[in-house]
Amino acid sequence: MNSYSASLSAAPRCTANFDHIARPYRWMEYLALGPTLWRCRTYFLPELKNCRNALILGDGDGRFTAALLAAYPLLRADAVDSSATMLRLLTQRVHTAAPDASTRLRSHHTDALAYVHGLPEEPRYDLIVTHFFLDCLAQSEVETLTQSVTSHLAPGALWLLSDFRIPAGPMNIPARALVRSLYLTFRILTGLRVKHLPDHAAALRAADFMQTAQRISLAGTLTTELWALREPAYTSHHAVTASTSAHRSAS
Repeated sequence: MNSYSASLSAAPRCTANFDHIARPYRWMEYLALGPTLWRCRTYFLPELKNCRNALILGDGDGRFTAALLAAYPLLRADAVDSSATMLRLLTQRVHTAAPDASTRLRSHHTDALAYVHGLPEEPRYDLIVTHFFLDCLAQSEVETLTQSVTSHLAPGALWLLSDFRIPAGPMNIPARALVRSLYLTFRILTGLRVKHLPDHAAALRAADFMQTAQRISLAGTLTTELWALREPAYTSHHAVTASTSAHRSAS
């Protein structure tokens, strides 16, 4: 097996267990909301053409990971999931969609926070993907994740996410009821303890990301967003200084 495709393991921190819903998950999703969630995942796929190293957290059965690697043959990805069954399905689906995936996909059976904390302190990724994953975390965990991962990102790195949201106006009450019912369902099926949507936007802004694009769907109850990590001010200043010095030397 290629070294890049080897699966790494660690004891997961998360108490929720998604293993026994992994295989029917796709059909559960379609029965509940049809193709809406899939459209959310892939809406900004064309915007990722310049990315080369992706960190994909909690993609479940791997439909988006497979689409991403099939669309961009120069891209490599680390896929992280605390569910061993989900991760096996992801790997199988990716290998079907992208025959050369063994050289471009590495899977990690571990918790997302544990994985990030174990990374070397160097820019590694130019893309993070969290489709319908941050809503499985408490607010403090989202804040820890966004703050911890920035040291492992290249300047200008993108963060692509999809999630549920509570809109203002007439859909506020129906959206609250929908989200509450989903949390209750996953609590019963997986043991998920989270009960409320985290404020991922506040956490991302605090970690120095800025939102560059957003698409709202399903009457305001779903959001797909693209965020970019701001380049440090010293980087821009250094670039200007270096350019000026080079110009003076040439003169």
